[in-house]
Amino acid sequence: MRYLLLAVPLVVAFAGPLIPYEVARSASFADVGVLGTDFAGRDVWHQVLLGGRTLVVTALLATAGAYLLGGLWGLAAASAPRMLDEVMMRPLDLLMAVPSLLLLLVVAALAPAGALGWIVMLVHLPDIARLVRACALEAGSRPAVEAMRLQGEGWWRITAGFVARSMARVLATDAGTRLTGSLYLIAAASFLGVGVPPDAGDWAVMVDRNRGGLFLNPWAVLAPSLMIVMLAVGLNLTVDRVLKGARHAPR
Repeated sequence: MRYLLLAVPLVVAFAGPLIPYEVARSASFADVGVLGTDFAGRDVWHQVLLGGRTLVVTALLATAGAYLLGGLWGLAAASAPRMLDEVMMRPLDLLMAVPSLLLLLVVAALAPAGALGWIVMLVHLPDIARLVRACALEAGSRPAVEAMRLQGEGWWRITAGFVARSMARVLATDAGTRLTGSLYLIAAASFLGVGVPPDAGDWAVMVDRNRGGLFLNPWAVLAPSLMIVMLAVGLNLTVDRVLKGARHAPR
């Protein structure tokens, strides 16, 4: 069931734009076609097929970029002298003090169009850097690391060979939640009209623009909302299942 929850929105998001569909316009919120029409008289089912790829790809790239940059930042801070560690981490603490959605809206107002993914990556950066730093400090204090240093192992081998592997499971657990958070931030920004045109074929934009006709054609709101919910729930359940299987796997 968990895989079905994840597979359905992913298939719709990536295969939907490839499905040939006859585009036609009708009256707003009319009972025409599979799911009726939206506020602009466009076919809702066609908009659902078109509206997921940008959301999913942006969330994936923003999360991956945040882990790449935040991981390097956290590892560098954990292995740096105390003063440099403080200099690297204190600006991130200031960013963490600002609510994520507020930070996204403020930066989006100053950033050029199309920078939504970069902004979401910036929002996640402080949390990931602090998490990686904390995990690296804990793993670096183990006797195995001290033994590797005494054997003359280099920084790269210790960090990549032992420290990174030690915190892989923690980061994998966080990644599932973080990706869901990226979906939430991008959907919320799109819902508020930040970073996307008001008539864009985006699931979150569809929810916002069609809510005025909820009682005329509820599918214009329910269909994209269901895709977002299925994607978020299915992703979390799948990551949890994979981690549970890895924990019980024979070593």
